[in-house]
Amino acid sequence: MIVRVFEDKLSLSAAAGEHAARAIRRAISERGRARIVVATGASQLDFLDALTKAENIDWPRIEVFHLDEYVGLPITHPASFRKYILERLIHKTAITQYHLLDGSAEPREVVRRVGELLQLAPVDVAFAGVGENGHLAFNDPPADFQTDEPYLIVNLDEDCRRQQVGEGWFADISEVPLQAISMSVRQILKANEIVCVVPDARKAAAVKRCLDGEISEMAPASILRRHPATALYLDRDSASLLSPATLVALATGG
Repeated sequence: MIVRVFEDKLSLSAAAGEHAARAIRRAISERGRARIVVATGASQLDFLDALTKAENIDWPRIEVFHLDEYVGLPITHPASFRKYILERLIHKTAITQYHLLDGSAEPREVVRRVGELLQLAPVDVAFAGVGENGHLAFNDPPADFQTDEPYLIVNLDEDCRRQQVGEGWFADISEVPLQAISMSVRQILKANEIVCVVPDARKAAAVKRCLDGEISEMAPASILRRHPATALYLDRDSASLLSPATLVALATGG
């Protein structure tokens, strides 16, 4: 893992967007197409905006999967990740190949169907974030680091659900679904490259747990340190609790 720290969220997002664009262009140049996994949430808004404005991307050659979705939430709900991806990526580009996790359908069938499609070929680049509780996708602590299943039906912990309220997606925690469909940790790590975008001071404690502490199921995103081609993009606020020694080591891939 290499960590890059920027002055603010916009400069972070611009740099991460260009990184993602390069990875996509390279995959298309080498293999004729790119398979990507897209993260959602408030932390990804500026990053996806930067990516969709990038030049010289052959969007029709891109196939899209996404990390997670709430169980039981209709696509019309403001918090729907399907709605998010359609509005902030698909409708802004010429992408025609995308596989959305239908949270309002039978979840086991969605897990089976989309999981089979995902496993047909390698993922070139996955976009990710880190939750306030250290989660990776919706793999809340203690995360399952062992399963080889591509997607899981998971229970959301209270910290995760409160984050969704804090970001304004729901008015009250009682409205936040108790379960979600999530890409598994091992499946995320199968991506050839990972671009992890983590701005804002509210993520600082989670970033510290995942980078300064041990690699642990209790800090799920800490597992990204074992991936050989992960770039973690932070701003000054999200990096504010990291020790200087950690920053030096991770800036050079240590």
